[in-house]
Amino acid sequence: MPDKYIELQSISDLHKLVQFTPPRHPLVSVIDHVDFYANRPKVDAFYRFGFYIISCKKFEGLLKYGKGYYDFNEGSLMFTAPGQVLAPGPDVIVEEGWALFIHPDLIHGTDLGRKIHQYSFFNYEANEALHISEEEKLIIKDCVAKIEREYSRNIDKHTQGLIVSNIELLLNYCSRFYDRQFYTRAKVNSDVVQQFEKLLKDYFSQDSLIETGLPNVKYFASRLNLSPNYLSDLLNKFTCKTTQEHIHLELIDKAKSLLWGTNDSISEIAYGLGFEHPSHFTKIFKSKTGKSPSEYRHLN
Repeated sequence: MPDKYIELQSISDLHKLVQFTPPRHPLVSVIDHVDFYANRPKVDAFYRFGFYIISCKKFEGLLKYGKGYYDFNEGSLMFTAPGQVLAPGPDVIVEEGWALFIHPDLIHGTDLGRKIHQYSFFNYEANEALHISEEEKLIIKDCVAKIEREYSRNIDKHTQGLIVSNIELLLNYCSRFYDRQFYTRAKVNSDVVQQFEKLLKDYFSQDSLIETGLPNVKYFASRLNLSPNYLSDLLNKFTCKTTQEHIHLELIDKAKSLLWGTNDSISEIAYGLGFEHPSHFTKIFKSKTGKSPSEYRHLN
């Protein structure tokens, strides 16, 4: 287990680490992975990056990302948000690939900066990487080449806008390709949906949730060995509802049965469903049904 952290907060820091010439642009850079791994310090360390990374790599060896080790010798696209940690082992051998490094300041104040959080794959785990076809790989490489070509020229008033536009185009293609990946793996994903639905039913089948409390998205994601973002995106593709929406719907179904099938007070039902405050239960119930628990109970 690595015991050293290497902090890289700027594109300049990154270039210094791998003994490259100073970056042509202070906020964006494309680096060949073969060069990066050949020149980086040969130490077993965690790397924490202060920027977005989109990387396409094919290598031998194991990469520690988050909680596990992953083998990427098949080649794939990975997405890393600022502050995330990577720990490539010192024995990793990169066969081919590249990485696009984007400092948050580049997109600050732009439309892309305001909606970057919508590209949820930046918070996927490494085992949820995007696997692309040769045709898709060419499309991605063309976007990256345009970004690299633009920042390699003399910087003028158009440079940032053109680079950001091409980054957004690249991310939109990645969104499309992830959609394709969700559907081409329909059998596997359908199994995940069924497993999730069973976990959800089992959780709410408890007589009382006073001790365990309400489940959150992270709970179900961990039980399924997925990241919360990936699970919600997968469910949304196949059921048109996010994980949180599924949790709330199951909660409301159980609440309805308790309102009609018991004489428990609204507060007792709320506590039994895992709510610390009955007012929170009332708020969620009304938002989903259009009626307060008391109004619903007296419909019949």
